[in-house]
Amino acid sequence: MRKLLLFSAMVVVAGLAPSAAAASEGVAPQAGPTAQQLLAKTTGCKQISNGKYKTDDETGRTIAVCDAGGAVFWKADMDIDCDGQPTPRCNKNTDPWFQDGTAYPRSDGKALIADQTPYVVVPSISGTWNFEKAGLKGAGSCAVIHGGKVLYTVIGDTGPNDIIGEASYATAKALGINPDPENGGVDSGVTYICFKNSKVSPIEDHGKSTSVGEGLAAKFVQG
Repeated sequence: MRKLLLFSAMVVVAGLAPSAAAASEGVAPQAGPTAQQLLAKTTGCKQISNGKYKTDDETGRTIAVCDAGGAVFWKADMDIDCDGQPTPRCNKNTDPWFQDGTAYPRSDGKALIADQTPYVVVPSISGTWNFEKAGLKGAGSCAVIHGGKVLYTVIGDTGPNDIIGEASYATAKALGINPDPENGGVDSGVTYICFKNSKVSPIEDHGKSTSVGEGLAAKFVQG
């Protein structure tokens, strides 16, 4: 299994009213398209990967990367990425696979903080798929959908070149998925939609990733 991140300042939750507790954390109600509207754009798959990915080391290759015009998407599991700057939740003691760096740094040059910044992990470039040639890049905008909830994130790290379906501790936490880097995650039911030629700056600003993502998602749904 791989890894994930914590709850940040703003969470986009489709179709759910924020609770008093959520409001105290600065959670904003959904302003962009609903989960259902986004998922309706991913019912078919125009495969752009040169083959399929595994969700874990021990599974078969079943996950394709699909083109959807202004975005690419894949439907997979979610493993937890806790890499980056160490915190009480993400460190070498809590995470057997912990690494203190991320492929794409914060605006201060330091690694991302997995339990603060919602981000997704894309597979390292290989013969199966080159995400950069598909129009994706570090700090690119993505929508992650699970259980009727939508969270806008960034591309923050790269992972194994044959496995797909991973996001930060913060991403999992915000979507109601167990964020434990060793035992958390979910086996299926997660849709990742990443918008082509997009960028969130600064990469660690979740408010900015939400506003950018909502705008891109609205265009994606309308298009």
